[in-house]
Amino acid sequence: MKVKNMLKDLNNLKWQNFIMLFIAGCVNAFGVTVFLAPVKLYDSGISGTSILLSQITPEYLSLSFFLVILNIPLFLFGLKKQGVAFTVYSIFTVIVYSVGSWLITDVLPIDVSIASPLAGEDLLLCALFGGMISGVGSGLTIRYGGAIDGVEVMAVIFAKRLGVTVGTFVMVYNVLLYVVCGVVINSWILPLYSIVTYAAGLKTVDFVVEGFDRSKEVMIITSKPEEISMSLMEAFECGTTKISALGGYSNTEKTIIYFVVNRFQISKMKSIIYNIDSKAFVTISDVADVFKSND
Repeated sequence: MKVKNMLKDLNNLKWQNFIMLFIAGCVNAFGVTVFLAPVKLYDSGISGTSILLSQITPEYLSLSFFLVILNIPLFLFGLKKQGVAFTVYSIFTVIVYSVGSWLITDVLPIDVSIASPLAGEDLLLCALFGGMISGVGSGLTIRYGGAIDGVEVMAVIFAKRLGVTVGTFVMVYNVLLYVVCGVVINSWILPLYSIVTYAAGLKTVDFVVEGFDRSKEVMIITSKPEEISMSLMEAFECGTTKISALGGYSNTEKTIIYFVVNRFQISKMKSIIYNIDSKAFVTISDVADVFKSND
């Protein structure tokens, strides 16, 4: 990476992001050390790998040690691909996560050596709450420009080369991790509960990154684009985009109206469209995020 680009990337760092990433690291530390590690459940990715290694190595090689020693080299390896700002944000969050884990397990007056202080030995409660809380931490980290797990960086770099998606790469890593955990501890109960943790965390990350109320993109193919477009703009007080198209079967000119709504507006939108054109063809899809210019 050229020095000029690196300096430019460093100028994009925001102190507000560091505050949110500090919170994210603390949240993740709380979820893992209070709910998962005490009952020997496994988080996903490097976090789960660190928990396993801390269990099978001498006591002085703690969870906090493995979080740093495994994650930071992966983030540095992905520096060229992900950029300086992402790498700095990620390393900062991992350090906060690591220090937070150390404080909870070794400094604060909280006994997490045998069972969860809040959920006891209930594996299902620990799996669900540990997954959701760590998912909030991971989601906040992604939302504010970083990542809390080096496996995600490796997925971005290697998934395309291997002919798989990023999500598939991460999932395969976690499945292999849980299989190894089952073999090492000679039991499948904890790895199976850890899958519940992974699922809860994954869903929580989606909610935190994308929001509970995801927007919907609507594609409307109609013979009455002007009337529908005007009615939608008047009803929802926002713009539409009209795209020229050609019917594949009829070979006639069509117009596609592109429109973004939330899920509470879908019923009203359908009513407006079909009152004007009962033969309109409408598709509705989820939108991960919507950005609007301030200009």
